Amino acid sequence: MKLCKIHKFGDITGYELGYAYIGKPYMTTIFYSIGNILVDTGLSHMRKEVLEIVRNKKMDCVLLTHHHEDHSGNVAAIMKEKQVPAYGHPKTIEKMREGFNILMYQHLIWGKAETANILPFLPVIETGEFSLIPIHAPGHSKDHTIFLEKNRGWLFSGDLYLGSKIKYFRADENLSDTLNSLREVLKLDFDALFCAHNPREHDGHLALQMKLEYLGNFCGEIEHLLKSGLSQKEIIKKMSKNEVRFVKMLTFGNVSFEQMVRKTIQCVNLKSDSSSTLKLI
Repeated sequence: MKLCKIHKFGDITGYELGYAYIGKPYMTTIFYSIGNILVDTGLSHMRKEVLEIVRNKKMDCVLLTHHHEDHSGNVAAIMKEKQVPAYGHPKTIEKMREGFNILMYQHLIWGKAETANILPFLPVIETGEFSLIPIHAPGHSKDHTIFLEKNRGWLFSGDLYLGSKIKYFRADENLSDTLNSLREVLKLDFDALFCAHNPREHDGHLALQMKLEYLGNFCGEIEHLLKSGLSQKEIIKKMSKNEVRFVKMLTFGNVSFEQMVRKTIQCVNLKSDSSSTLKLI
């Protein structure tokens, strides 16, 4: 089954895509159109639908928040179809040029992204009356980048948000970087949070603040358990009641609450300082 929904947010259009071999898609991804620019490109399993969406659309370029296949899945096809450039972080450029391996569940849910020659971000990306500023905000991935339209109070946040109370982490995420990115992003002035999975047209700043507070409290809970003398294995066992077992099973443990606990223990043990990792590209 394929899912394709269109969301209108004033001057912004979001295209929500999802794919499943059987039944309703478990997870969807949204890519956005603002002026003549696309932010992300959706999953390759939906390439036919994506190319149909952009076929009659005037386009100047594509911006990638990061290299993950549900965001970069159609960038090569769009570049070829529309004869437009795509821009990304230096690590995104490297990943897309050389290609990257994905796990079986990623093949099933999203499909593999084709290689593409991506260009470095410009300091500001102009699209008619809109100006997008790329800002490096790592944690979810090393190349993760967000885009701020400061005159409109819009933040295209990729996978920085996802939800105020998340229930799992990927094995390759860095919680310390995520916390630093959240702290720095919250210094920015925005209201709309155009997340790739869970948009907030209003009160986006508050939603992101709630996520930071939730993760901070979670770190505090883990730190308390460590100080009480429990081992990592004992903490995971104690907190396993919160595991989203279907997600862990589907991803063979690559995405799970257990990974979230492990990343938090690493973060607490590292005693990471709060120095900024947020940089203009």
